[in-house]
This record gives sequence, C-alpha cells and structure tokens, in this order.
Amino acid sequence: MTQVPIDRSSIVSSRAFSRSRPRLLPATWFVRAGVALIYLFMLSPLIFVIWLSFFKDAIITFPPSGYTLSWYVNAWHNDAFANGFVLSMKLAAGAALGGVVLGVAASLALARYRFAGRRLVGNVLLLPLVVPGIVAGIAAYLFYLRAENALDIDIVGTFGGLLLAHICLTIPWTIRLVTASLGQIDATVEEAARNLGAGPWRTLWRVTLPMLRPAIVASTLFGFIVSFENLEMTLPLVGPGKTTLPIAIMQYLEFNLDPTIAAVSAAQIVLLGIVMLITDRFVKLGKVI
Repeated sequence: MTQVPIDRSSIVSSRAFSRSRPRLLPATWFVRAGVALIYLFMLSPLIFVIWLSFFKDAIITFPPSGYTLSWYVNAWHNDAFANGFVLSMKLAAGAALGGVVLGVAASLALARYRFAGRRLVGNVLLLPLVVPGIVAGIAAYLFYLRAENALDIDIVGTFGGLLLAHICLTIPWTIRLVTASLGQIDATVEEAARNLGAGPWRTLWRVTLPMLRPAIVASTLFGFIVSFENLEMTLPLVGPGKTTLPIAIMQYLEFNLDPTIAAVSAAQIVLLGIVMLITDRFVKLGKVI
C-alpha cells in the first residue's frame, strides 16, 4: 500500500495565511448588526406598504386571509388616480427642468461673482427648504391674488401658476448640489480655456457644465421627486377639477380605507426607485450627495 506524499510547505503556508487573516472582533459584529437594524428600521415603512398592497381583505387585518392583485387593478381603473398621475408627471418634469436652469444660473452667480447682498440672495433662494410647505402655499396663493388684481389675469388655478410655485420649490436643491460641486472644481481649468481663446459662453458650455453634469443630473432627479410628491403647496394653488396624484390619494382616503392606497403608493415607490437606479447607472449619485 503506497503512501501519498504530504506537501508540508502547503500546510505551513495555509497555517500562516489563517494566522495572518484578520479576525472580526465581537465589537465589529455588534456594529454591523446595529447598522443592519437601522437599515431595516428605515426601510420598514416601504416594506409594509408594499406588503399591504397585496392583502386580500378590504379591511386591513393581520394576518391577512390571502393575497391578490385586485387593488392594483382597482387603482388602474380609477380616473382620479390616472389623471392625477399624468398631471403630476407633467408638473414634476417642468418643475425639475425649470428649477435646474434657474438654479444653475443662480449657483454660478453666487459662486463665481462677488456683489453686494450675495449672502442675502443665497439665503432667500434657500428659504423653501426651511419654510413649511403649507405656509409657502398660502403665501404663494395670496401673492397670486394680488398679482391677479394688479395685472388683471388669471393665475390661481392655472397650470402656469402651479408650475411657477413648484419651480421655486425645486430651485434650492439645485443650488445646494451645484454650489457644492462648484467648490470642488478647479477654477484654473476655466481660466486655461479662456486663455486659449474660448469666450465666457463657450467656456460655460464646453468646460463648466460638463464638469457639473453629475450635480445637474442629481438636481433634476431630486427636483422631480420633490415636485411629484408635494401636497402642501399644491393644495391652495390647484385648479377646480384638476388634481395631482397626492391630492387624489388624500381625497380617496376621505371616503375609503382599503389597500388601493397601498397599491398606488407601492407603484410610486417602484417608479421613483427605477428612476434613481437609472440615474445612478449613468451618474454616481454618491459622489454628489
């Protein structure tokens, strides 16, 4: 009976590798478990909303008697939800684009130029982040009423007036993200472009804006989400017979309490999640957020 030779060098090397490999301390496992619990706590509302949307019972009970997709069908055939979704999409797209255009221009002015009242202007542009939404909505409503009396035109209840209010709501997000990115850009790159013969506009289009692309894309994404989900500012300004999706959900809850709302909310979560994943695929949001 032959004996297989043992490679002692491999045994020694494996023992040395096992000794050199760092072992996780109990404190490390405790920290990881704590982080996992925090993530679970943060995601639990989304998990429960999606779970509730499949409950078979009209009255929410635990445990459910079964699961069904009928609430998604009910939401799909509800005209208020469909019309509100279309209006919210149009409003959010217009507000995101308008907020990015005006926010980028304001960020460039605040970051690249020095003028009297620059700090005051910056604080005023960031006010929608700290002012409660219902207060901002009522203030916009009162301002529109005075503007209507002075200009003799209809503003309250029109899509243009609502879009203008939502643009003011999305501008601060663009200013925060773009201003932070401008602080990380080397200004000598722009100076080099001008020294090589590029004018201010050519430098802006060919040098500055391409370097700001991640911040601009992230600003557009956040502006779209903020406008799409807004309820407080929209309530005083929306016209008769027109509702956004958040308002349609609120009106439905006045007379109904079934998983249809959970189905609509789950659809919103999936939609916005897909938008963020697609955006992160082309622009790494972690670099600018």
